[in-house]
This record gives sequence, C-alpha cells and structure tokens, in this order.
Amino acid sequence: MKKHLSTLFFVLVLSILLVLGAGCGNQPAAGPEGPENAGGTSEEKINVKVGTVGPLTGGAATYGESVRNAVQIALEEANENEEVPGVNLVLVSEDSEGDWSKAANAFSKLIDQDGVNVIVGAVLSSETAAGGPIAMDGQVPTISPSSTATGLTLDNPYLFRNCLSDEVQASQLAEYAVSELGLKSFAILYTNNDYGVALKDAFEATAKEKAEVVAVEAFMDGDEHFRPQLTSIKQKNPEAIFVAGYYTEAGKISQQAAEQGLSVQILGADGFYSPVLVEIGEDAVEGAIFTAGFFSADPNPVVQSFMARYMELFKEEPDMFAAQAYDATRIVIEAMKKNGTDREAIREGIAQTKDFPGITGLTSIDEEGDTIKDVLILQVENGAFKRLR
Repeated sequence: MKKHLSTLFFVLVLSILLVLGAGCGNQPAAGPEGPENAGGTSEEKINVKVGTVGPLTGGAATYGESVRNAVQIALEEANENEEVPGVNLVLVSEDSEGDWSKAANAFSKLIDQDGVNVIVGAVLSSETAAGGPIAMDGQVPTISPSSTATGLTLDNPYLFRNCLSDEVQASQLAEYAVSELGLKSFAILYTNNDYGVALKDAFEATAKEKAEVVAVEAFMDGDEHFRPQLTSIKQKNPEAIFVAGYYTEAGKISQQAAEQGLSVQILGADGFYSPVLVEIGEDAVEGAIFTAGFFSADPNPVVQSFMARYMELFKEEPDMFAAQAYDATRIVIEAMKKNGTDREAIREGIAQTKDFPGITGLTSIDEEGDTIKDVLILQVENGAFKRLR
C-alpha cells in the first residue's frame, strides 16, 4: 500500500511539473524595449510640442497661415508614418499679428508656458529678430522658413533658417538683369521694413556696379496707392523697376504702373511668390521676373505630393512660404530621428543638416545657422510661373 502511494505521488508531481513547463514555454517573449512590452502591450506615446510664430490675423496673415498649414502637414505625415518612434508631434501656433513685440511675447509663451521643444518661425524678419534672443536664452532651437534679413542668424547658435538671405537674392537678380536681360537702368521701389530695406540695399549696390540706379522710392506696409512714387520714377525713365516687397503690394504697383503708361520690366524677390500676385496684378504682372526658393511646377514626385495634399486640405495652391515651412519642419523631424527629441539634440541635428533633399531643393546649414542653396529665377507667363534658371 505504501509503495502504491509513493508511486502515485511521484506521478502527480511529474504531471504538475510538465504542466508548469508547458505553460512557461508558451509565455510571449519580452520585446526589445523590455518586459513592459510582454504580451503585445506597447508604451504610450509622449507628446513633443512644435511651436510656430507668425501673423495669423492682420495684413500679413496670408504668410503666417501658409507657414502654419505646411507645418501641420509635415507633422501629420510624421505621426501617420510613426517616423519618430514613441512620439506624437503636436503643433502649437501663436499669432504675432505681424508685430515684432507681439512676436517676442509669442516666443516667450511657447517656451515658458507651452514648453515647446522647437520653434518653426518666425515668419517675418522683424519677428525673428525679436524672438531669436529669447530662443537663445531659453535654449530652444528655432528655424525660420521665411525670415530673409541679412545676418539674422549670426552669433545665435539656437537660430537657423532654410531660406536665402535678401542679400544673396537681390545681388544675384541684379547680376542676372544686367548680364542676361541686358537692362542698364533701374528704379527701386521698396517697402520700408527690414525685408524691403535689405533687398533694396543689396540690389542697389550690385546694380550700381554694373549699370545705373536712377530712382529709389519707399512705401509703407499696407499702402494701397503708389502713384506719387510711380510718377517720380516715370520722370527718370528707367528700363526696370525692382519692387522690394511682397506680392500684395507688387500686384498693385504693377497695375498702377501700367495705368500710368509706365512700360518697364518688373523685377522682385521671393516675396512675389504666390498665386495672389497674378490674382491682384492680372495682366500687369505678365512677364514679371523674380527670385524664388520654390517652383510648384517641378515634376519631382515629392513636390507634387505636397502640392496635392496642401490643395486637398486648404483648397488653394501653396506658396513659397508654405513650401519653405514644410522643408523647415522636415529638417526638424530628421533632426529628431537622428539625434532625439530634447531641445539640445534637435539643435545639434539642425546644425548638422547637409544636402537635405527638400521640395525647395538641396539645403545645407552653415556654421552660422544660415542656409546654402541655389537661387531660382521665375517669370510670370500666361498667368503662371515659368522657371528661367
């Protein structure tokens, strides 16, 4: 009897051990991130905030809206494709109303209250000039897609841009106008802000070396009427007018010049780049030539994919501000993918940018945070933009 009980006990213990062993053999293996992923569970994503600063109301609102819209597209794409593992990129936008002091407040709010990891902005040069020192004090990397004032990024390791400076654009356009178009006399009509003054100074300096500048006239942001300046310019009989300003004023200037019988070549910089130029200027801007950092008719599939998505979401064609903002955000995303998502890692990643293949062309960042890329020259032809160079 005792022997029978011993045998029974041994069989029972052996059976229990076999069941336990089978159970252990069927346990799911822990994931590469550690035991917390056992059983197929995953970590909850962390939110990483990306700020924007620019005019969303006021006379310059169209520029700020373009930037915000493009940043939104880039972040949504990254989230949909899980490009930054474990991270959900969140957009936080602040309205500067086109005012530098409100832009400074917006930078402070994004950094101190919202706790953003990076800022795409500001939009206008005066806004970025005001916000740059605040970003440096807060050690928050900032990349502007559209602030073109000469020397803007100097001596600030937290401030970058992926658009060409006014000096580069204007100088190359003046050279092109003389050497390729054969123009010999110019008038300059510039908006009296940082953008317009920088363009005016660079164009005038280069044009005077190679040809003649016969008139220089200024106007203020938001002006509607330019006839007094155009009357003065007409008396000097220039072959071309370089309009150092944005497309809203450029369209109106071109129309009013035509009404006064001023038959000249209209020249401009990247502020011309928008379908609104043709909407406002109509036939008067036909033949206008300007520098740009983006060409929407580029057959590159990446360009056309961006164009299609932007038009689907916002029911209008993206302008240069949108294209540059999309690339700026993609540069930020690449920095996160390579270096991480904390502020300093993003800053280092942006600073290391070399030959980034954006929709506005190959972009590199130099040691001063400025951009290195080719200048495009476009012309209005039959109401659309054609690339000349």
